[in-house]
Formats: sequence, C-alpha cells, structure tokens
Amino acid sequence: MGKLSGCAHLVPSPDADTAVMPATALLRPRSASPPRVWWADALAALAGLGLGITLALAISAESAGALRSPGGITTALGRLTGLVGAYGLLIVLLLAARLPAIERVVGQNRVIGWHRLLAPWTLVLIAAHGVLIAVGYAQAAGIHPARQLSILILSYPWVLAATVGFVLLVAAGVSSYRIARRRLSHETWWVVHLYTYLALALAFAHQIITGASFVGHPVARAWWIALWLGAIGAVLTHRIGQPALRSLRHRLRVIAVERDAPGVVTVILEGRDLDRLPLAGGQFAQWRFLTRERWWQAHPYSLSSLPRGDHIRITVKDLGDHSGGLASLRPGTRVALEGPYGNFTRHACRGDRLLLVGAGVGAAVLPALLEDLPEDTDVVVINRASTTADLVLREEITSLVSARGGALIELTGSRSDVRLDADRLRRLVPDIAGRDVYVCGPDELASSLLRSAAEAGVAHERLHHEAFSL
Repeated sequence: MGKLSGCAHLVPSPDADTAVMPATALLRPRSASPPRVWWADALAALAGLGLGITLALAISAESAGALRSPGGITTALGRLTGLVGAYGLLIVLLLAARLPAIERVVGQNRVIGWHRLLAPWTLVLIAAHGVLIAVGYAQAAGIHPARQLSILILSYPWVLAATVGFVLLVAAGVSSYRIARRRLSHETWWVVHLYTYLALALAFAHQIITGASFVGHPVARAWWIALWLGAIGAVLTHRIGQPALRSLRHRLRVIAVERDAPGVVTVILEGRDLDRLPLAGGQFAQWRFLTRERWWQAHPYSLSSLPRGDHIRITVKDLGDHSGGLASLRPGTRVALEGPYGNFTRHACRGDRLLLVGAGVGAAVLPALLEDLPEDTDVVVINRASTTADLVLREEITSLVSARGGALIELTGSRSDVRLDADRLRRLVPDIAGRDVYVCGPDELASSLLRSAAEAGVAHERLHHEAFSL
C-alpha cells in the first residue's frame, strides 16, 4: 500500500486472495436517458416572450390624457412595476416548481441561483409599485403620500389583502438568507414558504379585480389569468400530481435500516417497477416517510445506489430533526417519492476522465455515480472523512473503483490537518486539469475544494456540485 502522507493512502485494487467482488459491482443497472437541452432553451424563450407581452399590454392600457393629468406618469410607472414584479413572482414560482426540463439540464445549483437572484428584485418592484401608486394618487388628490397610502390600505378593496401578501413574501425572503437558515429548522423554513402560495393568491386577486390594466381590458385580463393558471398548473403537476402518481405506482416501503458509519444509516427500500424511474447516478429526491411524526415532511437525500430489481437505497447522516429519526424507521413503513432531481450525473461530464470527491456522508452518492459511468471512463475517487471509521460505504466504493480499474484515495484527518489546496490536489491527481471534477459534501468544504480545483487548472464548466434544497 503506497503511503502519500500520514493521513492519506492510495487503496490498491483487490485481488482474488484479498477481496471478493460483490455482485453490485459487476452489474450495471438501468439509467435515465440524457436530458433534452432544447427544452430549457424553449422555456427561457417563452419566459422572455411572456415578459414582452405583459409589458406591451400594460403600456397599451394607458391613455395620453391619463398620463398628462397630475400624478399620471407616476401612477403609470406604479402599475408597470406592479405587473413586472408580479410576472417575476411567477418566474420565481416556476423556478421552485422543479420542472424536469430545467432541473436536468442546468442543475439545482443554477436554478437556486436564479431563484435567489430574482426573488429580491420582485419584492423591490412590488414595493416600488405601492410607493409609486400612493405618490401618484396623492399628487392627483393634493394630499400627503403617507395619508394616501393609509387610505389605499384601509379603504380600497383588496389592497389590505395585497399588503398582507407582500409581508408574507418578505418573511419568506428573509427566512431564506443564510444567517436565518442556520437558525431555522427545515420544517420551520418549509412552513414559512408555504405561506407564499397564500401571498400569491392575494396578489392575483388584488390585480385581477382592481388593476387598471385589467378592468375593462378583456384581452389583458385573459392573458393574465392564463399565465397564472399555467404557473399554478405546473406547480401542481410537478410538486403534487407527478410525485403522488409515482408514489402510488412504485409503492416504496422500508425493508431495512443499517448502520454504516458513526451517525450514518442506510435505508433500504423495496418497490415495484423501479426500473421505470428516470433515475441517473448522482441525483437526489425528496423523501416522505409516512409515519405519524414524519408524513408531512419531505427531505432531500441523494441515492446511494441505482435501482437493482425491486430495491433502492439512500444513505443519511444524523444532522438533527428529520434525518436523526431515520434510524428508528420500522420495516414496512410506506414512503412517498418526489423526484428525482439534479444534473450531478454523467450527462454533465465534458470528457471521459473524472475525479469524484466525496466528503463525509457526501461519499454516499459515489456508488450510484460509479455504477452509472460508462465502462471506459477513467476514474479517480477521493473519499474524505475525519477517521477511517467515518468513511461512508467504504468497502463498496473500493470494489466499484477496482471493478473499473480506477484509483481510490482515502483521506482521513481534521480539516486543519488535511488541506485540499491546489498544490495538494495536483500532487494527488497530477492530471486534474484535464478531468471533470465532481464534489459532494458539506457546502463550505465543497466550495473550498471547487475553488482549489479551479486554481489547479480545472475549467469552470468541468466543475460539478449539487445543492439539494432551496
């Protein structure tokens, strides 16, 4: 065994005298087909076209006389910002709808990035809408804008409801900032975000009933209703309808829970027709265990193996709330599935040479990825943990790497002792600059390692990492 340092070693390929290859390493399971890139392009084009139509209908609803009257231009700008802000909310809603055509092409990371970038701007536009309308009406009435704002909220139909909706949207936005997420459980954050659907309903009612762009403008009104129905339909289809149908069809249930490493459990599931699930190695799903305590919660966990016959599994670390209770799951527990999601798969690879890095429980995704890669792929795997006992799915990863003639490097020790900077990566993997690098592990460590890989010469488009939740 070749020593690389006091805390890293290269694991040799087992021979007939030292290891027995498990059947899972010899059979390549069925995998999902590549994503259709043109679908994402088409949806992006439709989003731009929809914005253009919305702007055109809003502008055409204004008259020259109204614009020349006191406060006319300010009021028109208020209506325009309100419409654009509401349209932005629909796009934000669709980005959270986990549309397969987008998720499988661009990946969860980029979808989250777009969601987080666009959401604050929609709130700014909606706030500007309220301020501009109040100022425009105040100019027309000759009163102070603050007084006009109070009149609008307390006297005009549906304005108070819209204000409540705006407050709910702000609460959801604040709860998503990193400093707030660290202090909130996943369940609390999820409940807060459920109220965004109420906020959207209140905003829609306010606009369609009282909005000047829609009252007396049947074409604009029909367009706006069609947009909202389409967006809500997409959410209902992909967040409720499709998961419900898949869960009923595949009838997943827990058959065993096994301890793999300290604080890490593997949940083995049994179902039917699992070969028809559109799964690719490296993807994750939202799992809902139908017990009295957990039926209302869905949490994201990656697959630690592709389906084989009627069996599939996930491997989870105890990080509190939901994950901490999985060790107590009883055989027979029914499971609902939402997904799979993400493009942390072989389809995102730009070449046939890969470096796969799993840190802690992040290594649980490596077996599914290794099972799914083409046989001629040149693979180097780094399995990173604090101690040897913490190396997740160690024996299986070793066998899978050996089965394809790859190299496995196990790194153990504290983060201060094992620094994976650019120089260290180049020493461990001399040809790293020519490889696609897949990293799965805690966000802070993954971000640091991706920066180091980039400094080591890996092109940005060949760096792959997947965030599991919004």
